[in-house]
Amino acid sequence: MEVAAQEASSEISFEVLPIVRLWILRMVVPVGGTEKCARMAAYLDEEASVLLDACGLTEKLLCTKNVSTVRSAIKKLYQNAEESFAGAGVPAELATNVEQLARLIGLNQTDCRILEFVTLVFSDPRLLAIADGLGGLTTLQVNKLLSSVLRLPMDEVRQSLSAQSVLTKSGLLAVERKGTETFCSKINLISKDFADNMLFSVAEPADLIRETVTPLGSGHLQATDYDHVQQAYSLLHSYLNHSLSAEKRGVNVLVYGEPGTGKSQLARLLSKEVNAELFEVASQDSDGDPVSGTTRLRAYRVAQSLLVNRRALILFDEVEDVFEDQDQGLRKRSTTQSRKAWMNRTLEDNMLPTFWVSNSVSGLDPAFIRRFDMVIALPIPPRKKRLQIIQSACSDLMSPPALECIADSADLAPAVVARAASVVRSIQDAVAVAEIPKAIELLLNNTLAAQGHPKIKRSSSLPDEVYDPGLIQTDVDLTQLTAGMSGASARLCFYGPPGTGKTAFGQWVARQLDAPLLIKRASDLMSKWVGGSERNIADAFEQAATDGAVLMIDEVDSFLMDRRDASRSWEVSLVNEMLTQMESYEGVFIASTNLMEGLDQAALRRFDLKVKFDYLTTQQAFCLLGRHCTNLSLGEPTDTCKSELSKLSQLALGDFAAVARRHRFKPLSSPLDFVTALEVEVRLKQHAVRPMGFVH
Repeated sequence: MEVAAQEASSEISFEVLPIVRLWILRMVVPVGGTEKCARMAAYLDEEASVLLDACGLTEKLLCTKNVSTVRSAIKKLYQNAEESFAGAGVPAELATNVEQLARLIGLNQTDCRILEFVTLVFSDPRLLAIADGLGGLTTLQVNKLLSSVLRLPMDEVRQSLSAQSVLTKSGLLAVERKGTETFCSKINLISKDFADNMLFSVAEPADLIRETVTPLGSGHLQATDYDHVQQAYSLLHSYLNHSLSAEKRGVNVLVYGEPGTGKSQLARLLSKEVNAELFEVASQDSDGDPVSGTTRLRAYRVAQSLLVNRRALILFDEVEDVFEDQDQGLRKRSTTQSRKAWMNRTLEDNMLPTFWVSNSVSGLDPAFIRRFDMVIALPIPPRKKRLQIIQSACSDLMSPPALECIADSADLAPAVVARAASVVRSIQDAVAVAEIPKAIELLLNNTLAAQGHPKIKRSSSLPDEVYDPGLIQTDVDLTQLTAGMSGASARLCFYGPPGTGKTAFGQWVARQLDAPLLIKRASDLMSKWVGGSERNIADAFEQAATDGAVLMIDEVDSFLMDRRDASRSWEVSLVNEMLTQMESYEGVFIASTNLMEGLDQAALRRFDLKVKFDYLTTQQAFCLLGRHCTNLSLGEPTDTCKSELSKLSQLALGDFAAVARRHRFKPLSSPLDFVTALEVEVRLKQHAVRPMGFVH
């Protein structure tokens, strides 16, 4: 964090260390602060009194408020201090810790003296106030100040504060080389906590930076939780093990994926697997305030310097904070862009292997990406793994069908499910048992909506007691068709009027193949961004391949329109992308449409089979009516019912489903009531397709 003067401790010890008093007087007299301190006596307040007391002025002199008298007294105190305190040293704990760091990273004596001074400046409010009270300083003036106060050769001070010095390259100190700033803005310590730790007790280097670079445990996930990226996991495990044993430099791994997919947990697990400690570069300080990207990169450098003798890994989470360009309208560049050469060297020379974790790589410069040894995408787990995670988190809270429904959401990250279950479980006693599944679904849907994802879709398939592929009117034997697809890839086109059972049969096919069904509609795939729809189409095929799912795209006419009728270039590219994905897909792909006539001719040739779905025959309708009536406990349909059904010319599977749903809130009392409701559905359809005009 950036350490400002006002962040100094408010607890003032009235006992001033001899070395601190000597430094204060050296800043006041030789450097040029005498006049200011003398004039402070003329306008004495509590703050001025404390600062002047730090110089050693007696209460009697302070009360005179005479500038000339105070000026003379300060000069005399300075002369006495040079005689009395010339051999004074810093506190033993600070001296020992600095000596320890010197051995570890190779600090010379000048580096050590400067580090001691700056540490005490950020720990003692009086020393800090005097240093900043000197006003704006250039880099040259800072060098002169340190040379004068610490009695060090000017050339050595300049070398210690140069960009190539061990002290600054370690990240412990940062020097602002441009402009004129107060001392504490010119020379910045890695953190106030570091200063406190240096003075509190003799500690291991890792403990000195524990608020900035935090040790992490092994986490709660197992290797089996990453089965969906098993090949990458195994490769990374071996590479990290080798790199640590060989002390290989420049080992960097970029891990990216949606929030909650287990990226940080992956680093924790692998560190345990390769028997290494894991340290995370903190994104907030000890007060909970966010840390700037510049300071986080400095903390990373400090970690690389101070942990070099340990078998350790570094985790740098949320790297988009420092890698991505922000505020482009103001032409503000990211931290790494402004120091591109430095960052490139960092990715080539780091001693400790590092995990760089991000939610997205879209804003990362390709020049940075190519410098990572491994780039691993951590996607939402496939459906089978999602179901396992959901069952583990929620099996005691929800029914199996509800768990299956949640698992169908391809956008739900494991951490989101675990968090929702944890929240509901914590208030389980206050929630009615019947409301618990609804509460979990509410939390999950709210998170999905906030992330811009569709909500969990409730299953719309027909009950098993009702559904029978023999009750769908098609031009092929559907049972025989399904049997032929077992263990093979297939590209099918289902076409016909709405409600004739295209989607329901797709669900039945997936169930028969013991595979999940991934249904995508036009609204799921269309994007307002250039290239976005093509990307969504590719993602759908990739997701289906990963899940081993049957992919069904509804309203496919939106993506396979005849290119001869296209008036925009993106319409052509959309068709091309769909055709490309269809050609390379090795699973079962089903396209459904109500509008067969407008499909691209090349697309039609790519389908292995085109199946026409049509309205039900009277016998099919009567049989389906019997199943629904049995399921709804309405009794057996009569011949009168069959006679009435024969009069309905556009009766579809969807009409039966609509009437069955209506029964839940407007109950039917008999099979004939069911038929009457079907008549209403058919009339509404016929009215909707009635030709326009005054004559029918």
